[in-house]
Amino acid sequence: MLKEYQTIREISGPLVLVEEVEGAKYEELVQVQLPSMETRTGRVLEVDHDKALIQLFEGTTGVDIHKSKVRFLGRGIQLGVSPDILGRVFDGLGRPIDDGPEILPDKKLDINGSPINPYARDYPEEFIQTGISAIDGLNTLVRGQKLPIFSASGLPHNRLAAQIARQAKVLGEGEKFAVVFAAMGITFEEANYFVEEFRKTGAIDRAILFLNLASDPALERVATPRMALTAAEYLAFDLEMHVLIILTDMTNYCEALREISAARKEIPGRRGYPGYLYTDLSTIYERAGKIKGKKGSITQIPVLTMPEDDKTHPIPDLTGYITEGQIILSRVLHKKNISPPIDVLPSLSRLKDKGIGVGKTREDHADTFNQLFAAYARGKEAQELAVILGEAALTELDKLYFDFADTFERRYVSQGEYEDRSIEETLDLGWELLKVFPEAELKRIRPEWLEKYLPRFKKDREEEEAA
Repeated sequence: MLKEYQTIREISGPLVLVEEVEGAKYEELVQVQLPSMETRTGRVLEVDHDKALIQLFEGTTGVDIHKSKVRFLGRGIQLGVSPDILGRVFDGLGRPIDDGPEILPDKKLDINGSPINPYARDYPEEFIQTGISAIDGLNTLVRGQKLPIFSASGLPHNRLAAQIARQAKVLGEGEKFAVVFAAMGITFEEANYFVEEFRKTGAIDRAILFLNLASDPALERVATPRMALTAAEYLAFDLEMHVLIILTDMTNYCEALREISAARKEIPGRRGYPGYLYTDLSTIYERAGKIKGKKGSITQIPVLTMPEDDKTHPIPDLTGYITEGQIILSRVLHKKNISPPIDVLPSLSRLKDKGIGVGKTREDHADTFNQLFAAYARGKEAQELAVILGEAALTELDKLYFDFADTFERRYVSQGEYEDRSIEETLDLGWELLKVFPEAELKRIRPEWLEKYLPRFKKDREEEEAA
């Protein structure tokens, strides 16, 4: 029998202070019963001797200090899981919002998860195909990796996230794949867009959606990514599936964390964010990975909007320390109608070398992405030089690189929202673009790959010129 307390001493914003409490625990789940018999749910934020500080998910409006009753449930927030969660849409606290039946759980899992022993981790080295050339070809995503997308206000990161969720797949026979999608602090229109996109394309059948709206409480927003990760861990390590989890927008998550910290009157760190922001983010990002002896894996793509397009802001800065690279969206490319506007030069996947090559993508992958990267970088330098000195100052070779940079952005980086390119199509497109250069310029590609692949594309070019 749960003990009830009628010892609320103070209410401040979403916080409730309860005294004369026995055995309360940090992050324990709490129920508050109002005089109207309505029940509110909250979580213990702080315990000091016989005092417990509680934050209510639904706010404190209507809570009567003298007549409301408080029950401590003796457990943290849990998510009920079973194979039936696939294809469902939940709110930020794991409650169904798709008019479907309640989930009959096989088990209930604490959303804070269990830390993975570093010794038990397996090294990420298998390729995940997103169907997007700028990622698959140049910043390859690997199973078990955490690869964030750094965006900014007004850029199409939500469309990119939805496209990745629709198109992502693991190559190989008999591999079970699922997508867990968690959106935090989004508008109703954005939530509706994600649900419709998944349903329209049939991707909902292999996906789970957790949607936290901007009007929902901050405490729920803090729980949402952990709900999604708990579902992902169940799919990966109980059902042996390969899971891609997309978290958008981590900036809204961090803002909620700052709001809760301010309510608790904690000493702020950089730009008002709590001093434990790095630690808190690591408890989310480090739940990606592979475990030795387990077939499943969790690959993570957090999406965040950089305030004022500032890469040194605490959120992208700390995220970059914990994760294994970043995909950066460019406002300049967006203005040029390049979509998705992925800026490949500052973008990086630190594990890309592990997920490409023979038996994973194709033997020529490493050489072609090195050559494309070098040619594009030189082309951007030529364009900057032309701005200063004029195009007349460029050599014929510089002009070739100048034109290549534009062609590369228009044909390789840019692609339709519903254009799903296989890795073979992406690699062939790279050769198609590189054929404009003299063979002597393709210094980063080994002679055997030049001999094997280049003649086919050179022949196509000669036939086009003859026609």
